[in-house]
Amino acid sequence: MRLLAFLLGALLPRVANALLTLLGVALLVFVALRLIPGGYAEVLLGPFATPEARALVAERYGLDEPVALQFGHWLWALLHGDFGVSMVTRQPVVTEFIRRAPVTLELAVLTLLMALAAGLPLGVWSALSAQGRGGAWARGLGRVVGAVGASVPEFVLGSALIYVFSRWQLGLRVGGFVPFGDDPWGNLKSVLLPTASLSLFGMALVLRTTRDAVLRVLTEGHILAAVGRGETPWHIVRHHVLRNAAIPVVTVTATYFGFLLGGAVIAEVLFSMPGVGYYAYSALEGRDYAVVQAGVLLAAATFIALNTLADLACVLIDPRLLARKAQP
Repeated sequence: MRLLAFLLGALLPRVANALLTLLGVALLVFVALRLIPGGYAEVLLGPFATPEARALVAERYGLDEPVALQFGHWLWALLHGDFGVSMVTRQPVVTEFIRRAPVTLELAVLTLLMALAAGLPLGVWSALSAQGRGGAWARGLGRVVGAVGASVPEFVLGSALIYVFSRWQLGLRVGGFVPFGDDPWGNLKSVLLPTASLSLFGMALVLRTTRDAVLRVLTEGHILAAVGRGETPWHIVRHHVLRNAAIPVVTVTATYFGFLLGGAVIAEVLFSMPGVGYYAYSALEGRDYAVVQAGVLLAAATFIALNTLADLACVLIDPRLLARKAQP
């Protein structure tokens, strides 16, 4: 009953807010695209095209209609599951995204796994060392990874990796994508570098969030009571600290994964990965309105869905949240 009350009292308002948010995102991206200098006709025909030719292109794609009417037509199509047709390829936008989604999904999953594999243990060890329960090397390493990961932009790290691995022929691909079904080993070599360039920031994010959460939990009363009962440090960490510190980590992880699934544009462009981010970037350059609009909307929907799932996961981790959320 408490879970049902949570679903009705917390998730339904979130669904309503999500729909309003998506409507706002749709309106903003639709208007913003049309405010960018140089429309589709100018990009397609070039700067020396005649006004008559531009008018014909605009009429063909309905770009000569008032913006409000264009938005109404697009929104009505969205309500019927139609995301539009690419002006460049003349293919349904959904088909194009589905074809490129496996590349972005693989890149996102591997990046997330790498960030969690390094960030979680470093965050815990860094927090324990700050409390005198671990080695000083863990605290120092955590500080270095956190500082470097938060300060080095993805395009800088990616460019450095491209230079190093192309200059000295170290065996990894510096561009392009090999499908897993065609060559599993070649697939791994093609995704390692973009995954590494993306995961450094994720490592720093997870590390700092984990460290702060563990430090907060270590100061709570039940931890002091466990110490007073004579429990061993690692027993306290396993049974009392990790679960209570997991909620902020789950929330941050969901947000970061949403960013990756939305299309890690910089890494995909740098390494010529034919994923969703690269496709949306190319569409923006070519003023392919339908593709950019659908891409932004799907990215926003992904963020909202992952945050909702994170809320459910947090309730499973700490059932006390049900009572808190049920309070008026």
